[in-house]
Amino acid sequence: MDFEREKPYNDLPELPPKSEIETKVILKKTIKANTALAKLVGSARQLPNQSMLINSISLQEAKVSSEIENVVTTNDELYQAYASEKKVKDPNTKEVLHYQDALWYGYQFVKDKDVITTNLLIDLMNIIKETNVGIRKTSGTRIKNPLTDEIIYSPPESEVILFQKTKNLENYINIDDDGIDPLIKMTVIHYQFEAIHPFHDGNGRTGRILNIIYLIYKDLLPIPILYLSKYILDNKKEYYKNIREITEQGKWEQWILYMLDAVELTSKYTQDKIDNILSLMIETKKFIRNEAPQIYSKELLEILFRHPYCKRKFLVQEGIVKEKTAGTYLKKLEKIGLLKSVKIGTEKLYINTKLFDVLIQ
Repeated sequence: MDFEREKPYNDLPELPPKSEIETKVILKKTIKANTALAKLVGSARQLPNQSMLINSISLQEAKVSSEIENVVTTNDELYQAYASEKKVKDPNTKEVLHYQDALWYGYQFVKDKDVITTNLLIDLMNIIKETNVGIRKTSGTRIKNPLTDEIIYSPPESEVILFQKTKNLENYINIDDDGIDPLIKMTVIHYQFEAIHPFHDGNGRTGRILNIIYLIYKDLLPIPILYLSKYILDNKKEYYKNIREITEQGKWEQWILYMLDAVELTSKYTQDKIDNILSLMIETKKFIRNEAPQIYSKELLEILFRHPYCKRKFLVQEGIVKEKTAGTYLKKLEKIGLLKSVKIGTEKLYINTKLFDVLIQ
C-alpha cells in the first residue's frame, strides 16, 4: 500500500473495504460479542427505570473517554458537578459533562430521526468542544507521538476530499441491506472516522460516541450503556497499533477482533455492574422498609439510584414530597446510614455511598 506518514492520506480507500472482513475467526468472535451484548441488554431491562443508567453509567463512559484524550477529572468532581447547581469552573470537568450532553443528544437524534448524518457528527463535536465549527478546511493537521513528536499519521486534506470521504462514510453507515453484521460494521465505521479525522479537535470522543449511537441505530442497544472507552483506555497501545496496521498494511482482521473483544468484555463488565446495582437496590429497599418504613416508596428508591448524589429538589421534581419534607426524608436516610451529606457551595447534597462505589469499580 502506498502510504507515507508525513503526507496527507488523500488516497484513504472509501468504504466498503476491499479486504475480507468476515473471516471465519471474525464470524466466530462476532457470535460471542453479540451474545454478551444481548445479555447486557437483558440485564438492563430488569431495572425499574433504565434512564438511571444514562445518568450514572454514561457519566463513567464520558469520564474515561475524555481520559483517553488526557482530559482528567475525579469521580467526586464529576458526579457533584452533575447534581449541583454550582457553576462548574474546572475545564476538564466541563468537557466531560459536555461529552455526556453530546452522548444524550446523539441518542435522542437517532431515536427521533432513525439516521446518522455528517451534520449529526458535527453537532456532537461542537457540543463536546463548545464550539460552532464544521469540518476542517485548513491544511497541516498531523497526528504525532506525544513522547517523540514524530508524525505517525497525516489525515486527508482539502474541503472537497474531506466532504467526499465523510459523505461516503455516511452512506456506508446508513446502508441496511449489505448483509454485514452491525458489530463488524461498527468496527469499520470507527476506523474510517478516525482515519478521516474530519475535525480540528474532538475526533476521538466523537468517534467513540458514534460507536454507541450506531448500535442504538441498529437496535442492538436500547440506551447508551456500552462502556467501550474503558476497554480502549486499558488497551490503548493495541488500539493504535491495530489502526496503524490497517492504514499502512491493509490488515483489518486484528482490528475487528480487537473491537469485538471490546464489545464482549465491556458487555460482561457492564452487565456485572448492572447486576450489582440491582442487588444493591433490593438490599436498600429492605433496609429502608426496616429502618424508616414511614418514608419508603418505590419512587424514593428509584431517585436514590438515578444518580449517586441526591438533593431535595430531585424529590420535589418527582412529586414525591414538598421541599420541606424532602429535607426531612434525606436527613432521615442520612441518620440511618444510607446517605452521607456534603456541602457544595450553598447546596447540601446527599451521596449514596454504596451506589457510588459500585459505579466507580
